[in-house]
Amino acid sequence: MHAFDILGDPVRRRILELLATGEHSSGDIVTVVQREFGITQSAVSQQLRILRDAGFASVRADGTRRIYAVEPARLREVDDWLDRFRAFWLPKLDALATEVARGKRKRRHQE
Repeated sequence: MHAFDILGDPVRRRILELLATGEHSSGDIVTVVQREFGITQSAVSQQLRILRDAGFASVRADGTRRIYAVEPARLREVDDWLDRFRAFWLPKLDALATEVARGKRKRRHQE
């Protein structure tokens, strides 16, 4: 499965967002994802398996718990692919940052 097929799913993206903050047990992930998406434990487990099989997440046993972590190598591949497109938006983001800074300076001087 192509990386963007994996990342295109909102449940899988949310799981990766959770894992980006550090390791999480499968139970913790299930709790959050069930609350936010209203899907079953088995559906969350299936999404975790897809992330694992595609190389975006890893799992290790900790007693009876399964602890998941993000796998940065696969995300670096996506970042490398996106790199060729950054030239389209970086100048606009730089210009936005300049305008935000100007607005902050202007507000400080008005106070």
